[in-house]
Amino acid sequence: MSPDAPLYERDPEAWNAYLAEGNARQARKRVGADVLIRDEHDHVLLVDPAYKPDWDLPGGMAEANESPAAAARRELKEELGLDIEIGRPLVVDWVSPHGPWDDSLMFIFDGGIRSHQQLSQLKIVDPELCSLRLANPAELSELLRPYVWRRVRAALYALPARLTVYCENGHSLV
Repeated sequence: MSPDAPLYERDPEAWNAYLAEGNARQARKRVGADVLIRDEHDHVLLVDPAYKPDWDLPGGMAEANESPAAAARRELKEELGLDIEIGRPLVVDWVSPHGPWDDSLMFIFDGGIRSHQQLSQLKIVDPELCSLRLANPAELSELLRPYVWRRVRAALYALPARLTVYCENGHSLV
């Protein structure tokens, strides 16, 4: 083996120790994953969490070593008993530190279009939710917190454009 070989080829144990040290010292980010689910009339499925003052998209926080898409799917199943394939990411939003929370990355995934009848038959299966509803696009800005509304607006823009939009605090950089 050449003395110029990368560290991981020369000494795999040293390379793993280097990675472990970096893993222990580098910042970790909280990750949340929501799902944009619509009916055939472009109404958006919203949930009313008991622990928040406003409506939100269904979804939640990722667990340790869980991908954002897997977190979104798990949260839908836990909250609403809805087991669907998660579509492409529509938004990645960096949220700056606020209050006691460090910064985070929030994703919105495409949950596709479901029939109005199917969505109106959904039942809450998690006591952390008080209610759910379908909201037309004009209602979203009044029901959602301003930064969540900006994030959802970016997701609605991303859908027909077939993009993934990057935001910071809900402000799109496109």
